[in-house]
Amino acid sequence: MLLTVAVIGAPHGLRGEVRLDLRTDDPERRLAVGNVLETEPADAGPLTVTRARTAPDGATFVIFDEARDRTAAEALRGVRLVVESDEDEGDDDEGWYPHELVGLRAVHVDGRELGTVAGLEHLPAQDVLVVTEPDGSEARVPFVAELVPDVDPGAGTVTLDPPRGIFAGDPAEWEDEDEDEGGDLGDSGDSGGTRA
Repeated sequence: MLLTVAVIGAPHGLRGEVRLDLRTDDPERRLAVGNVLETEPADAGPLTVTRARTAPDGATFVIFDEARDRTAAEALRGVRLVVESDEDEGDDDEGWYPHELVGLRAVHVDGRELGTVAGLEHLPAQDVLVVTEPDGSEARVPFVAELVPDVDPGAGTVTLDPPRGIFAGDPAEWEDEDEDEGGDLGDSGDSGGTRA
C-alpha cells in the first residue's frame, strides 16, 4: 500500500526548491538527503532529495536532484511523494492512515448503523472522520477518543459516540428549557407602583 509523504507545492526561489505540504509524522526520516521517493503520477519521478530544510514558520522546503531550476520545480507542483507502507507501522496504536479507515462501517455505541467511513481529513486542530450516511449525506466527526472510542479494522467497524445533531439521521432534540423553570418574570409581588 502506498502512503503519501507529502504533496509538492509552489517553487521557492530560482534553484528548484519547492515547498511541501507534509502528510507524514516523520519528515526527518522520509525526507533525509539521499532518499529516493516514488511519485504519483509515476512519470514525475522517482525524485532524489538533495536538500531539505524547515523554515522558522514551520514550512518544509526541499530540492530534488531531478529538478534543479524553477521551471523544473514548477512542473512538479501537485505531485505526490509516496512510499510503501512499513509493515511495523501497522502496530502503532497512536494513529490511523486514511486507507485503513475508508470503507469501515460506522456504528453508534448503541449498535445503530450510521454509515460508511468515506475519508479522514487532516485539519489544523484535529483529524476529522468523514462518514457517508445511508441517505448519501456526509457527517464529520472529530477523531478524538471521546467521540471515536473504538476502531476495529478486523471487524470492519469504527464505533462512534457522537453528540446528537452531527448525523442527519440522529437530529438534535431541543427541549423548551423555560417550561417548569420558575415563575413568570412579571410576577414579583410588586404592583409596579412607587414606594413611599
